[in-house]
Amino acid sequence: MPEKKTLSRAKADKRAGKAPSTQAGEFVKEEVDHVREGKHGVRSAKQAVAIGLSKARRAGVALKPPKPGKTSEATRKKAEKDSAAGKKSTAKRSASTESKAKRSRVATAALKRESSRGASSTAMSKQTKAAASRRSAASRSAAAKKGAATKGASTRSAAAKKAAHTRAARAHH
Repeated sequence: MPEKKTLSRAKADKRAGKAPSTQAGEFVKEEVDHVREGKHGVRSAKQAVAIGLSKARRAGVALKPPKPGKTSEATRKKAEKDSAAGKKSTAKRSASTESKAKRSRVATAALKRESSRGASSTAMSKQTKAAASRRSAASRSAAAKKGAATKGASTRSAAAKKAAHTRAARAHH
C-alpha cells in the first residue's frame, strides 16, 4: 500500500495537468526510497521501477500497459490487471483472503533477501541512461517540451538557471 504522502503528491501532479508517467514517478521514487531505507531489496533498478509502476496502476494512475513486443506478454497482462484493480473503488475490492495474505508475505520475504544495490544512485543512473538511449532524440525532446509546458514560471526559471550553471561547468572541462 502506497504512503499517504505519495498518493497526495501523485494527485497534485494530476491536478497540475502532468502526464501519467510523471504521476507514476512518485510511486517509483517511494519504492527506491524503501529499498534505500532497507525495508526490502531488489535485484535490479528495473525491478524497483516495475514495483513502483505496479503500485501506481493499482492506485488509479491512468498509465497504459506496454505495447505488444516491448515486453513479455506476462508483464503486459500484469500491467492490465493492475490497471483494472486501480479502476475498482476500494469498497468493491474483496476482503483479503488467506491465500492473498500468504502470497504477499512470501513476496515480501523474497524481496527482503535481496540486496539494496539495485536502488543505488549508480544503478538508477545506469538504468535511466539505458532507458533514454532506447528512445529517439525527437521523442526525448518532445517529452522535455511537454514537461516544460506544465512546469510554471518559477520552476521553469530555476530549471533554466540550473541548465546555464551546468553548461558553464562543462565548458571548463
